[in-house]
Amino acid sequence: MIERAIEYQKYFAKLGAPEMISLITVNHRGKFVFSTSLGAEDQVITHMLVQAGSRDGIFTLDTGRMFPETYEVLEKTRARYGIDIKVYFPDAQHVEQMVDSKGINLFYDGVENRKMCCHVRKIEPLRRALAGQEVWITGLRREQSTTRNNVSYAEWDAGHGIIKVNPLLDWTEQDTWDYIRKHGVPYNSLHDHGFRSIGCQPCTRAVLPGEDIRSGRWWWENPGTRECGLHPLRGNQVVE
Repeated sequence: MIERAIEYQKYFAKLGAPEMISLITVNHRGKFVFSTSLGAEDQVITHMLVQAGSRDGIFTLDTGRMFPETYEVLEKTRARYGIDIKVYFPDAQHVEQMVDSKGINLFYDGVENRKMCCHVRKIEPLRRALAGQEVWITGLRREQSTTRNNVSYAEWDAGHGIIKVNPLLDWTEQDTWDYIRKHGVPYNSLHDHGFRSIGCQPCTRAVLPGEDIRSGRWWWENPGTRECGLHPLRGNQVVE
């Protein structure tokens, strides 16, 4: 599968996002998944998957700390496209143990605590969602964060043993919104109120015009640590 990731990286540089997605749906039918946060980029990919004739393999992670608006767009998306979006939840016992020992808002008390919360609520459920799959499609864009500058169209994610495909890698934020408006793609209403990146409610806030896209995520930390661990660079072999 590593060799396939290398092939894809070379080939995908010549394709647009819809073509990449179509190729994956054909070559890995029943063995690919798409993780959606229900943010703008992921809504674009959901639309492209449906356009490619695929209505399976889409999942989201419900951490238990989501915005009401996120649940609203989840239901709107299901209704619009007539698709099932599987929801993965964190292990209740692990959440209880973490909260009992560290407190309900432990993430404000240091990077290690925040990473612990992300691990319990996101990373462990993600592992279950990816188990047995060959390809993981994501909505990562280079422009989103300094931590994503070295992302490739296709990577071998050694940590999960899966090919990771990033079709919107070189899209700009403007590209994303142009597509949403052109195709009438449903989106999270928080985007209309200054939220450019949306995660858990306690860890996300609106940003001011001109601020970095992800400056509203874990804003009390420095930019170099503002990742939840779902996309660790050291866990991937970036294919050049």
